Formats: sequence, structure tokens, C-alpha cells
Amino acid sequence: MSCHGARIVDLAAAGVPGAAAGSGTFRLLNEYQRAFPLVSRPFAAIAAECGLGEDEALDALRAWQASGVVSRVGAVFAPRRIGASALAALAAPAERLEEIAARVSGVAEVNHNYQREHAYNLWFVVTAASPGRLREIVAGIEHDTGCPVIVLPLEEEFHIDLGFDLAGGGAARAARQESVAPAQPPAEEACALPGLERALMRALQEGLPLESRPFDALGRKAGISEGMVFELIERWLADGIVKRFGIVVRHHELGFRANAMCVWDVPDEEVSRLGRLLAAEPAVTLCYRRRRALPGWRYNLFCMIHGRSREAVSATRDDIAGRLGLDRWAHEVLFSCRRFKQQGACYLTDADA
Repeated sequence: MSCHGARIVDLAAAGVPGAAAGSGTFRLLNEYQRAFPLVSRPFAAIAAECGLGEDEALDALRAWQASGVVSRVGAVFAPRRIGASALAALAAPAERLEEIAARVSGVAEVNHNYQREHAYNLWFVVTAASPGRLREIVAGIEHDTGCPVIVLPLEEEFHIDLGFDLAGGGAARAARQESVAPAQPPAEEACALPGLERALMRALQEGLPLESRPFDALGRKAGISEGMVFELIERWLADGIVKRFGIVVRHHELGFRANAMCVWDVPDEEVSRLGRLLAAEPAVTLCYRRRRALPGWRYNLFCMIHGRSREAVSATRDDIAGRLGLDRWAHEVLFSCRRFKQQGACYLTDADA
């Protein structure tokens, strides 16, 4: 079963406490990955909609965060709209993989770090305050590990991080179709945030505090009023700097224990059209075009597929590729072996802020 399939995800079978299908806690986890209320007491508002008490909703979120099901509650910032970000990879000798992975994970601006089945066996995402800082991070990793790093900047996004639909059904497909039309052109330059916005962003990277008035607490941490917090977040959402605001879940802890990065070397004149078609597939959780890194990396069209088993992911990938005719071009499937790090993007460190 793919993560956007038509059946409701059995959270109890996945080991998620207190989230039986159809319950208020299931609704809390599923419906508030986006459209999170920007009000003084958001958890009270959500709880009322889900038939829960405020303390009950907060206790559920705290338990899910402690167990790893929920990464955080807060903003997913759009790539390329602020700072700089890129997918990167290196080929670590097998006997040094854990040592090198620890060095990479130790960088605050690295938010995802996975071992994948490929000669390039360590894949990580770097976000930074500026392109110069991103280059410094990559150069430092190369210097300390002795491993050349390929850097694959995002060139066109078709579908990125709209969350996991745990209930399935037609509404999810309709939302997906809307999300991929039209594709976003490459940004010429990321915006520079003023000082107050940088302070709020720095505080928000760690997520909302799980307390009754989280935006007030966030404002005190950033040195601004609660009203200013709402104003800035609403502006970021309207401007597309924040892609979504809500509960951010982790797929592995939800029972989707297999995932593959599927890549193709598509002619440049075809990649936008095919990327939109690929992104419209319900089983595709991420889809984008990235810059090639020749001669070592020839692929420009990427997607992620998550599922409960390797076999399910492989079958889904083969079905999609067959229907879209993608495998006429060179392609590879890179299954994830190990997750070394997964957290929200860290564009600003204390020094940057």
C-alpha cells in the first residue's frame, strides 16, 4: 500500500499510540498537517474541532513527538525562497560509513542524512543562510572526510512536502492535482529577510512550543509581539516563503518503512512535462528536477515513493514508470538503508540570527 493509497492508514498497527482510525486524535494527526489555525490558542481550537479537550490534544502531540511520530509542529519553508539549499551525496568507503555519516550529521544545517543503495551511498540535504555558507559546509565535509561531494541544486519543483494523507480518498488526489499545476520556475535569487523576520525564523525552526499559547511564547523568544508573529507568518504563507504550516510527521514511524529515490535522465525539453505527470501520481510524495553533476551523476528528474515494504514500493514505481514511459531513458532506484538524521531545515544558526 502506498502512502497516498485509498485505504485509511492503520496507525494502531504502525505502533502510533492513541490514534485509532476515525478518532479525534486521528483527525488531529491527519487534518492539521496543514491549515493550522493562526490564533492565540490554536490547540484549543483544533481540539474543539476534533472533539477533544485542549490538554488531551497537547498530551497526544507531546507523546507523538517523544516517540518520533511527529517531528515538530510549525513551518515548512519553501526551498530556494530563502537562503540556499541543495541535495548532496558522496561515496563513503564501507568501513568508514558511520564515521563519515556522523561528521555530516554533525552539521547543524544538514537536516536529512540517509544511506542509500548506490555507489554514492550517503545522501544529505544542506540548507544554509547563503550560497557562500552552503559552499563552506560542503568544502568542510570534503576536507574532513576526503570524499568528493556532488551538489544537486533544485531547478524546478513539481511536488514538495505537502504532508502524508492518512485517510486516502478522492480529496487527496484532487489536492495533489491542484498542487502540481503549474510547476514553479527556477527562482533567480532567494529573498533576504530583515532582522525581525530572521529572529522569528530562527525561533520557529525548532517548531512551536507545545503549550496553550505557543505563538506568544514564540514571540517572546524572538523579541516581538504575538500580533507581529501572526502578521509575519501570514505574510510568509501568502508570499510562498512558508509552504505549509502544521504538524510535520515522520513516515518511518507511521509504518512506511520502505522508501526509494527514483531518478531518470530525461531530455531537458521533456523534463517539465513529465515532472508534472509524475508529481500527479498519488504514490509520489516528492517530485522535482535537479541539476546534473556530470560526469558522475547524469540524472535530472527525481521522485520519492514511500511504502510499507520494498516490494510495494518497487511495484508502484514500475507501474508508474510503465504508464508514463519513463524507463525508455536511463534510470536508477536508490532504496534507503539507514536514516542517520531527519529534522526540520535549519537555515539560520545562532551566529546567523
